[in-house]
Amino acid sequence: MNLLERLVGVHLDRGGGDRVSYLDPDLGEVTYARLHTAARGYAGALRAARLVPGTRGLVIADDSVATVVAVLGMWWHGCVPVPVSPALSDEEIRFLAEDCGAGVVHVDAMSPARQASLEALFDSLPRTSGGEVRESVRTGREGPAHRPEQAAAPAVWPDADPVLVQYTSGSTGHPKGVLHSAAGIDGVLGGFGSVLALRTDDVVLSTAKLSFGFGFGNSVLFPLAAGARVTLLRGPVDAQIAAAALRRYHPTVLFSVPRMYAALLAMADSGTISGIGSLRLAVTAGEHCPAHLAERVPAVLGAPLVNGLGATELLHICVATSAARPLPGSTGQPVRGVTVTVRDEDGDPVPDGIEGRLHIAGPSVALGYLNRPDATARTFAHRGAFTGDIVRRTEDGDIRYVCRADDLLNLGGYKVAPSEIENVIRTAPGVAECTVVGATDADGLQQAVAYAVPVPGTPRDKLRRAVLVAVRTQLPPFKRPARVEVLDALPTTSTGKLARFQLRDREAAARR
Repeated sequence: MNLLERLVGVHLDRGGGDRVSYLDPDLGEVTYARLHTAARGYAGALRAARLVPGTRGLVIADDSVATVVAVLGMWWHGCVPVPVSPALSDEEIRFLAEDCGAGVVHVDAMSPARQASLEALFDSLPRTSGGEVRESVRTGREGPAHRPEQAAAPAVWPDADPVLVQYTSGSTGHPKGVLHSAAGIDGVLGGFGSVLALRTDDVVLSTAKLSFGFGFGNSVLFPLAAGARVTLLRGPVDAQIAAAALRRYHPTVLFSVPRMYAALLAMADSGTISGIGSLRLAVTAGEHCPAHLAERVPAVLGAPLVNGLGATELLHICVATSAARPLPGSTGQPVRGVTVTVRDEDGDPVPDGIEGRLHIAGPSVALGYLNRPDATARTFAHRGAFTGDIVRRTEDGDIRYVCRADDLLNLGGYKVAPSEIENVIRTAPGVAECTVVGATDADGLQQAVAYAVPVPGTPRDKLRRAVLVAVRTQLPPFKRPARVEVLDALPTTSTGKLARFQLRDREAAARR
């Protein structure tokens, strides 16, 4: 597979070179033709540096055209990009570089000081910088990261060869490098890509960064394959920034996580967000989207919501709802080419209606983990992959999310999903967010602990009392939390997912 032809060259061949591919915070509008030329120049620089095809390239960068050029240029030369966030600590980045065996590094930080510190980490490796790439895109002149005359023809990747390494978000505390193939990219474009059905006149906005699996598909794979236009946001993205981008850039397709949609709806409720009417589609993934949130998004944002489930091990979304058939509370059905089964602890399929582990088989399932043979054997089994989610399938084939496998509680011998308790807590007045985790009591038995975040202006004591009333009146005794804690905010990972493991660690530390 020629990735450059699949994502960029095809549009030039069809006369679409003058169409805008990206709106970059620093460069403005960048056409498909300029993007193609910049990727060629980057590939030429890699060849001039005598880098061997197959070399892994660590891309430590925020969202920008320079980052996309680095990824495409590596693919052009036959190198394997490894996108990571510059917001990670030096220790985390050093670990990822060593773990993937990086042979070249692209660095693009938000500040000169951070740029210098990251470059100092890799002073012994060939390096390119975002600034160098931006200069080459802006001027077209040859430079350290732009040697177009040195470039060979774009690499043609065998279907089963690794072409991309993405690290898991660390929601369990242990990031692992996931090996994706050219066939996987083609598979996800034909799978969830057919659900999206992006058009050349679409304007795409993703609050998820392209250094993570969800954002990479949102801002690189799907829009480039469709010839659409992407608006890139640099730096951390909160609800205020997302709302401003919606008003300013008028995207037609928004990708975000449920937590961000909840924050946007809260702004709408308070009257601090308006002027959003350009969306034709909203997409959410990354964590479970509760039914009440899925019901409100279309009404407030004026666009149908597609709720999806994916994983880094699957490259992107493999189970999704339909924009034409909204089912709040459902995770949807398998996308084209994907087979879903629900399996027990022994790996055997269970009947519809029975909870079990979600297993995905299909072309976008990764090749395995980098340097993790034991973890690979556990996850990539039965000709597919276990996602780590507990679900059940209805008679109609819809997948209903229950919880993460490591979140399931054992309360007095009863298996209880945290969501059962959380759904009740959300009915209490004054609750903005909540979660429930398992903790060990003085006798070594598991108990449920609830964490709640108040709506601004709600006193903590009042919130705690409201939560206690809700759980005492709506839950049987064995499901009631042993304790209710009130926090200013719930912890999240660098991808914006809820970091339940941090709360579990907090409970464990309190017991020591």
